[in-house]
Amino acid sequence: MKTLFAALLCFAATAACADAADALREFARDAKTGRAMFTQVVTLPDGVKKKTSSGSFEFARPNRFRFAYTKPFEQLIVGDGQKVWIYDVDLQQASVRAMDKALGATPAALLAGASLDKDFELRALPAAQGLDWVEAAPREKDDAANLQSLRVGFKGKTLAAIELVDGFGQRSLLRFNELVTNVALAPEAFRFVPVKGVEVLTQ
Repeated sequence: MKTLFAALLCFAATAACADAADALREFARDAKTGRAMFTQVVTLPDGVKKKTSSGSFEFARPNRFRFAYTKPFEQLIVGDGQKVWIYDVDLQQASVRAMDKALGATPAALLAGASLDKDFELRALPAAQGLDWVEAAPREKDDAANLQSLRVGFKGKTLAAIELVDGFGQRSLLRFNELVTNVALAPEAFRFVPVKGVEVLTQ
């Protein structure tokens, strides 16, 4: 009986993991646009110091996205399909970089990229924190070199979280809520035009 019970638990865990990988593939295939609120917690390598921020997120495939941070300070990250802009409101400074050099192994590449399985190798992980997780390992060696892990959490078929650990051990956890997909989004959301007085740095 114990052996059968253990086998059933093992099967259930494997099925849940497979579901998470399938859920990510379905999200990448079916969600052409989306909008959500998010909270981001960044934990430094010492495991103690933490920074919390929040804002809204929008995307439209392929490669158009907008992270609008509102707390604790305003910052805008916009991908227009060709370039990625990062605008710091307080500093009145914007940096711009070519899309192919900026995306790499980032949450934006996972959520708004055009070719999930081409860019990432997916591996099922055990459920944790009430979510089903899948690891997304970048296929490009240059991207993988600066990354310890990148995983995506689903609650059922609903995208719930992304966790990234960079090469220095800094952990970023984004939790999404109020997610809606395949909604009409204004094209202007994915454009950034620096206003007069904003310093622009090209990278």
